[in-house]
Formats: sequence, structure tokens, C-alpha cells
Amino acid sequence: MALPSTFRKMMVTKLSTNFREAVKISSVPMIQPAADEVLVKTRYVGINASEINASSGRYANTGEPPFGAGMESVGEIVSVGSKVKNLKVGQAIASMTWGAFAEYNAVPAKMAIPLPAAKAEFVTLMVSGMTADLSLAELGEMKAGENVLITAAAGGTGQFAVQLAKLAGCHVIGTCSTDSKVEFLKNIGCDRPINYKKENLKDVLRSEYPQGIDVVYETIGGEMFSTCLKR
Repeated sequence: MALPSTFRKMMVTKLSTNFREAVKISSVPMIQPAADEVLVKTRYVGINASEINASSGRYANTGEPPFGAGMESVGEIVSVGSKVKNLKVGQAIASMTWGAFAEYNAVPAKMAIPLPAAKAEFVTLMVSGMTADLSLAELGEMKAGENVLITAAAGGTGQFAVQLAKLAGCHVIGTCSTDSKVEFLKNIGCDRPINYKKENLKDVLRSEYPQGIDVVYETIGGEMFSTCLKR
């Protein structure tokens, strides 16, 4: 496969909470994968809080600037290293490695997740999907028949949590801030959507769930955290 001599890459050049000030798009020479890497043409990337945390210096594993921005991507392999046996050119993969915000990225083969196709929806399964799954299954030890409360349920990880809890056979309660989000939550299986702008969450939980909540997936904090913890 013929590759261009250069490609564009987004680099964090200084630490700042202002992402626009922290990063710069540069044109860099084309790279070759190391023996245990694959070179991937990026098709889709995920944008999360992780990018701001990295560009503001909150992650130790990025090192000092300059370093590649972004950590979540889906793309197609265009070249494989000499020691890579289980992946091939043309194969779609997902990966979570720094430097994802680039037209091409060298990814360790062990970090490449094979996909049936390079589609945008697969990006969401990594940070958002795994966050919800690990939180509910590993930390919450969620079991069928339990009452599960999910805050910001229509958000990125929240909607995964709603569907995973429902698939696990739980009764799912989800908080949101608009009526349109209430309808969305109903459509993805939420048993009791609560628009906290119109209903008092504390009153709803006290009256409708007097025995309390078994598992809480809380991502807002502050007063919301305190309310959920007391139930």
C-alpha cells in the first residue's frame, strides 16, 4: 500500500487546561512500525475528558511535552511489523494508545483490538463502554433483580450503564435533565427515568424505593452524590 511521505499529527506542546493552547497540528514524516507494532490509518477518534487531563499534565504516563494527543481510535492497518503474526494489512482495529489524534499511528500489536469493520460506533466501546462495564460488574458486583441507579444516564457512559444493567436483569433508574432525555432513556430500557429538573430525586427515591438502592453508578458528584449515597 502506497503511503504519503508525511502526515498530520496533533501534539501537546505545552501543559494547559485550555486544549486549544496546549496542542498544535504538525506535519511529520511518515513512520514505519517497529517489529511488534502495526501502522494504522486513523478513521475515527474518541474525545473524552482524558484528552484535557493529559494536556493539563494530570497523567504521569504521558511524560513531558511534546507528546501525541488523543488515546482512543478506530482505523485500518496499513503496515505490520516483522514479528506481528496475528494481524494483517487491511484489518480494522480499535486501540487505546497515546497519539491517536493523527492521520497515522504506530500501535503495539498487543494493544490492537480486531474489529469486523472500521465503524464510528466501535470507538464508544472502549473508554465509555468499558468504564460502565467495569464499574457495574467489577466494583458494583451487580446481580439480576437488583435496583440500579444511574446518574447522567443519557450521557456517554450513562447510556451504556443503563443498557448493561437492563441486560443483567436489573430494575434501572436513571437521572437526566430534559424530557427528551427521558424519552431516550425509555427507548434504551430505563425503567424509571427521572428528570431532576422537574422531580426531586430524593423524594422519588424515598417514596418509590423505600428499601433503598442496591447499586449506584454516580458520575456527577456534589449534592447528587450525597443524595445517592444516602439511598
